Amino acid sequence: MRKIIVGTRTSKLALIQTNWVIDQLKKAGVQNEIEIKEFMTSGDKNLTVSLAALGGGGIFIEELEQALLNKEIDFAVHSLKDLPAILPEELVVTAIPEREDARDAYIGRNHVKLDDLPAGAKVGTSSGRRRAQILSLRPDLNTPWIRGAVDGRIDQLNDGAYDAIILAVAGLKRLGVSEEVITEYLDIEKFVPAPGQGALAIECRQDDKELRNILAMINDEESAKAVTTERELVKLIEGADEGPVGIYAYVDQEEIVLHAALTTSEGERTISEVVRGTDPVAIATEMAAKLKEQNILELIQEELKK
Repeated sequence: MRKIIVGTRTSKLALIQTNWVIDQLKKAGVQNEIEIKEFMTSGDKNLTVSLAALGGGGIFIEELEQALLNKEIDFAVHSLKDLPAILPEELVVTAIPEREDARDAYIGRNHVKLDDLPAGAKVGTSSGRRRAQILSLRPDLNTPWIRGAVDGRIDQLNDGAYDAIILAVAGLKRLGVSEEVITEYLDIEKFVPAPGQGALAIECRQDDKELRNILAMINDEESAKAVTTERELVKLIEGADEGPVGIYAYVDQEEIVLHAALTTSEGERTISEVVRGTDPVAIATEMAAKLKEQNILELIQEELKK
């Protein structure tokens, strides 16, 4: 029986996610031996500047995709929000397991709530989108960058380097961080998450039909439909994966509901839209048209120049 090699980043969270995927495959009846191969990505090596300055989420997947193309590994596990919407033609996302909570978590030192922070308080984030969304509600706050592992960020908060931090709920849950650590779950309609946030992507070679059939066993149809809609919109809005844009879809019975919002970097302006329908491409196309009517392309380019 074929041995399968899975590639992953070296971080604690990435390894937890990869082992979870392996467990799901075993529960689905996969009997193949699965070996983990770890990679240090360029995004893991540089923790001193913002993700936007490094080129966005794609910096966490380049080494893994190259390993797939070189046949060093058979599939890779990614946080979907790190994966560009357009892949090399030889590669394919063959499964999206059930999505975790897509919301952002606000963690205040001593559990001080966002509304109760004093003017000038420091709210750490690694995301331009989160920074802009915070400033749209509290323009009197400071929003310095914070990078590194989740537990390291929480330590920096507790040590007084920040008054609060914003993290993805999904990562906290997967790491087993106590729910008591979270001060507030941010409203997903006001704080629209990054496209793909909370979801994992399993990527393999297009021509490996045997493995694609195996991995498809843990695909969650509802989660896949939602994130496909999000990623279709990213393809239609140039710069959406780099600018302060939130895109989130969910399935409500048979209908897909798509939220999209852009908040300018200082929080002074927000444009947002909601579209419903049944076809991911049609919904994304309608949403793109609505956003373009509000000059989203020009706004994104202005933000990327800052």
